[in-house]
Amino acid sequence: MRIRRILAAVVATAALAGLGLTGAAAASAAPQGARSYVTPSQCKQGGGTPAINEAGNYCKGGTHDGEQVD
Repeated sequence: MRIRRILAAVVATAALAGLGLTGAAAASAAPQGARSYVTPSQCKQGGGTPAINEAGNYCKGGTHDGEQVD
């Protein structure tokens, strides 16, 4: 009886760990070369300054530093 409980706990833990790994794999399967765009308000909320009048329209500073402002 005790072995069944231990075995059930091991199987449940392995199943939960498997779900976590497949979710992480799916999240990391996004294309790496994809360009990211942020709005001017997102740039400001992240602590940056949207440089929309300069070439490239990039966010300067903050968490979105270097991302293009759209």
